[in-house]
Amino acid sequence: MTDMQTKLIEMLEWLHSFCVENNIKYYAIGGTLLGAVRHNGFIPWDDDIDIGMPRNEYNRFIKCMENTCQSKYVLETPFKNKDFVYQYCKLYDTATTLIENTRFKTKRGIFIDVFPLDGAGDSLKSSINFFCKLNKKNNFISTKVCAVRKGRALHKNVAIIISRCIPVNWQKIAKKTDVLASSKNFDTSNYVANFYGNWKEKEIWKREWFGNPIEREFNGAHIYIPKNFDAVLKTTYGNYMQLPPVEKQKTHHDYLFLDLDKSYLRNGEK
Repeated sequence: MTDMQTKLIEMLEWLHSFCVENNIKYYAIGGTLLGAVRHNGFIPWDDDIDIGMPRNEYNRFIKCMENTCQSKYVLETPFKNKDFVYQYCKLYDTATTLIENTRFKTKRGIFIDVFPLDGAGDSLKSSINFFCKLNKKNNFISTKVCAVRKGRALHKNVAIIISRCIPVNWQKIAKKTDVLASSKNFDTSNYVANFYGNWKEKEIWKREWFGNPIEREFNGAHIYIPKNFDAVLKTTYGNYMQLPPVEKQKTHHDYLFLDLDKSYLRNGEK
């Protein structure tokens, strides 16, 4: 493992214990679920951890974190700080510093992404339609907060530049979008989704696939995964046991600076 992955494993151990102690249901999703099943831990080139929580559990997790006494790991929630450009929570290691290449150069620590899982609909067709409605809003928000950078498609950089000329408050739009995203109940929907994931409509799944989470080893730590993880992974990745081409075996994150030994809170900086 890399030094960063080792630090993230420490975070995962703490998070898993915290959720067990507070009876909070969560699941590994995305590349973390794929890594847990295919590699028994991190995908070798991965550098973060993604977990999802049914919306009610997600809200309860936020409240429990607000009442915790420990200070090494802090949870940041959306819509409070202008430079926090995400519509989901992130758990940060305050003993580290990481600067992400966003429009506002988000300076925090290394993190675990915590996504809400929401009801999507009673049929796959209605769920996809609902997702598309939300995705249009999410794509616009992305143009307001993403950085223009080399390697990005020209039309995307142009869209970002044009979007910045539109005088609207992206956080107000994001708040309204989140209200819409959470409007369908996870527990009574046949299909559920991570509306803020990278895999778009491929992150629409049957609710029954999640069930009671099962425990899986993850680089020596423990993590919860969906009961029918095979169906979840096939929906998102297809033949998920096949490795991608070598040229695609790289992180998708864009970091400007990383220091695993310096706190981003030092001297009151942020």
